[in-house]
Parts: sequence; C-alpha cells; structure tokens
Amino acid sequence: MSVRPGMIVAGHEHRVQGPMLQVGTPAPDFVLTANNWSKKSLADYAGKVKVLSVVPSLDTSVCSAQTHRFNDEATSLGENVVILTISADLPYAQARWCGLEGVERIETLSDHYDMNFSNAYGVYDTDARICQRAVFVVDKNDLIQLAEYVHNIDFEVDFVAALSKVRELV
Repeated sequence: MSVRPGMIVAGHEHRVQGPMLQVGTPAPDFVLTANNWSKKSLADYAGKVKVLSVVPSLDTSVCSAQTHRFNDEATSLGENVVILTISADLPYAQARWCGLEGVERIETLSDHYDMNFSNAYGVYDTDARICQRAVFVVDKNDLIQLAEYVHNIDFEVDFVAALSKVRELV
C-alpha cells in the first residue's frame, strides 16, 4: 500500500495509507462492523445511492457535527439513499454515541477490527490508527460519483457538493 502525507492533526502532518479514489471508478468492497456486531459489506446496500461519511472519531466536535448534519438530511433524501458514517471507533462506542446524541437516520459502521475499509478507500491515518475525514458518494451501480479527502482534521466536508450529487443521482 502507498503511504502519503494526508491529514493535518494538531498542526502535524500525518501519513495516510491507501489510494485516493477517483470519480467514475468502482467503489471497493468492504467488510465493516455494525453496532450490533454484525458484518456489513457494500453488497448489503445494493441498488441504493450511498453516502460514505468517514470521520476520525464520533467523540470529537467536527465529527459529531458532520454526523448530525447527514443525520438531519437523511429523511429528505428518500428511501433509495443510505448514509453510512464510518470510523475506527468500536461498535459499542458508536452505539453509545448514537443513543446519547439521538442519531437514528444513519448507520454507523466500525473499521476498528482490521482497517480494511480505510486501506481500500485511502483514508487510513497510520500515525493515529484513525480514519482521515472524507466523504464518498457511490451510485446505485457502485461507482464513485464524488470523492472528497479533507486535508485538515479540523475542517468539514463540503456538504453542499455531497448532497447535491446525491440529489442528482436519485
């Protein structure tokens, strides 16, 4: 796997592992752990437009805000869209956070076990074993239609671009 400079954390450049995915390419398959400890893959969301909202940790302010924003938008996007928030947080920590924050319209999935998703999607911060902030929009045919990698951990994703792309696809 390639390792590149990828994310600023507390003023320091962290190395990020994996390829930067390009629009029009197939979305890599993945195996992630749901809050109930079941396994989820790309095939579980077949036929839907998928928003893959990737965050370093739900227990941080920017990650929390990102997840809340997508949760708030989820209803208006319809049943043919699924929003997945992916982090390296443990599944029970994700479930706790969702319960405390009242987040019910999106799914949180954990890459903690083997960082398989993070490697495949090019968001594996190897210095901190967390995910680089990113957002991917994947169409019904599992092709990437938007890929945004956020270089500074303190910055948000471009919600307008991501949500516009989703609305264009449904």
